[in-house]
Amino acid sequence: MRKQFDALGLSFTWEREVTTCLPEYYKWTQYLFLKLFEAGMVYQKEALVNWDPVDQTVLANEQAMFDALSDLPEWYGIKEMQANWIGDCVGCSLDFLLKVNGKVTEEKLAAYTYTPEAIYGASHLYILPTHRLLHGNSSLKEVFQKEFIPGKDSLTSVTAVNLLTNQEIPVVISAKANFDNFLDTKIGIPSTSAEDAAVAKNLGISFTEVIETLPNGLEKVINSAEITGMTRQKALKAITQQAKNKRIGGDLTSDKLRDWLISRQRYWGTPIPIIHCQACGTVPVPYEHLPVVLPSVTTFTGKGASPLESAPEWVNCSCPRCKAAARREVDTMDTFVDSAWYYLRYTDPHNTDRPFNSDLADYWMPVDLYIGGKEHAVMHLFYARFFSHFCHDLKMTKHKEPFQKLLVQGLIKNQTFRLTTTGQCLKREEVDLTGSEPVHLKTGEKLQVSWEKMSKSKHNGIDPEEIVKEYGIDTLRLYILFAAPPEQDILWDAKTDAMPGVQRWQMRLWALVTKLIEARTSETIPNPELLKKKEKADARKIWEQKNLVISEVTEYFTRDHLFNAAISRLMSLTNVLHQAPRPLVLHSIEFEDALASLCIMVAPMAPHIASEMWKGLAHMQNKLCTHHHWDVDVLHQSWPKVDPDYLQPSDVVEMSVLINNKACGKVFVPQQAARNFEEVHELVLQSELGVKHLQGRPIKKAFLSPRTALINFLVQE
Repeated sequence: MRKQFDALGLSFTWEREVTTCLPEYYKWTQYLFLKLFEAGMVYQKEALVNWDPVDQTVLANEQAMFDALSDLPEWYGIKEMQANWIGDCVGCSLDFLLKVNGKVTEEKLAAYTYTPEAIYGASHLYILPTHRLLHGNSSLKEVFQKEFIPGKDSLTSVTAVNLLTNQEIPVVISAKANFDNFLDTKIGIPSTSAEDAAVAKNLGISFTEVIETLPNGLEKVINSAEITGMTRQKALKAITQQAKNKRIGGDLTSDKLRDWLISRQRYWGTPIPIIHCQACGTVPVPYEHLPVVLPSVTTFTGKGASPLESAPEWVNCSCPRCKAAARREVDTMDTFVDSAWYYLRYTDPHNTDRPFNSDLADYWMPVDLYIGGKEHAVMHLFYARFFSHFCHDLKMTKHKEPFQKLLVQGLIKNQTFRLTTTGQCLKREEVDLTGSEPVHLKTGEKLQVSWEKMSKSKHNGIDPEEIVKEYGIDTLRLYILFAAPPEQDILWDAKTDAMPGVQRWQMRLWALVTKLIEARTSETIPNPELLKKKEKADARKIWEQKNLVISEVTEYFTRDHLFNAAISRLMSLTNVLHQAPRPLVLHSIEFEDALASLCIMVAPMAPHIASEMWKGLAHMQNKLCTHHHWDVDVLHQSWPKVDPDYLQPSDVVEMSVLINNKACGKVFVPQQAARNFEEVHELVLQSELGVKHLQGRPIKKAFLSPRTALINFLVQE
């Protein structure tokens, strides 16, 4: 892939490359893990997981930040996706001790409630039939399985002591297969739930009413020790604060989330730096012993077991504290853990003393633009934000949020051909495409055709090297950029107009340079004074078009990332220059400057042809432009700027204002401000029209088109 990157002219700072599966990187993943462990944010417990026999791995949900979402810049709908994934933080978990026959067991349980303020009215604690206490190595497994009656709410002999109120209530195995979202344990509170009240009555469990509704409709808490008499809202704050102070829960969170399960029963992954000792319990590996390096493993021990079990000489070790015989943790971390902080390592990739230097991280962070697929919206971006917030809390970084702006990219899809009978994917050479419908070449069977993400298993991938051989590097690059805006998917089809279109454009660019060089190598010396009145007027139009295109393309590159629109505008400038007559080409500084600016703006997208064109211009005789650095390559040129004269406020511009694509009026703005998004945005908001239609309405996005003097606001209805 690195060879292909180079072949496509993609530019990366390779000296900052990191490889997350190498010990010099995952040493620092282990370091951060130990910091999380010290902060009490890592714990080990048994959990039911979905086992994948092919990849030998599990998937899980994660805990993440919600409040900080409001501080994020607009993230193309990702904020809303994350908020929905997290859910409303309306309840909390509280810790309980479990008892059998009056004796405290080894089991401790956290149970969720939507109404913590009514905790003194708790009558029972629910668990699901799939709960880990009924399975695995739980000390209560035998008791629960003996008392569980499938299809019924089962009252058990196990009781739970609330560590906040010291109330002891029975544990009930629910008749339900699942609760809302991802909960598997809930607190039954009849005062705030008719369903909980019905279960308590059916099972003969007594309970106390703890909520009283006053004549004015206000609800207050009763029969609840020190919070009696408080409003529900005040009681909620008091109870959750008490729980947090005692470290037994109380953090308001969503019922949709579980903690982030990071352990995997597989070989590829960072070893978890924990040692299990019979005398000392769970012991973190000392920092000076990092990295804990993966052992060499060639065989697996069997389904469900970690492959690291196959290396007993690695597993068996001594306890760092008491030096007695101990065992290493044999699960590895999910690879998402490594990729949750790599952006910080990029700022200081070769540091052997710490994960990164704080000064360097503060200099480079936050990332100006994060480019990624939507599939990362509620997973990788959560993890990245979590680690960034954690490093900030440790005073390792100045910035909380890792990414300033987000660009969600679409996929390049290709056709997949499947046998209708078996669903098997066929290679392109196994498909007959000569008829009206594709059929299997061998059997003539009709095929299912769909556009899907490219992958080896679907046989729908395209080797970029083959396309480069046929069309050239720059043509491929321009095609990908021109085919669609970056957030949209591209349906790959080299026979569409896009590929020949960008090929023709490159030929027209080449022809323009050739045209100018040939004109300047003639015996006539270029002299702008020789231009006639009509030709000077045409030169002025070229100058105006050049400045307009520079302003628009700069916006498309730096703010909107609409590269297809940028190419379209550069094509329009190309057309204007092609229409210029020979005298204008020969004597006009405007033509030469516009062509040079065009070449510089093409260079990031098509660097090879732009470099060749620039070399041709650099060696050209009788140049009129003196502000370009002709002695260095096009990629080292300064980005073209709009000429100051073009920005002079000779008049005002009548700006059309659209709201959700519907025209609602016009606002006059100074011409010098008409091409500046921030200035137009602010002027419209402050105008009478803006105050009437926009004030108080959440603006999701706004688009400015200087060429058509139009601004469009997308607002929440």
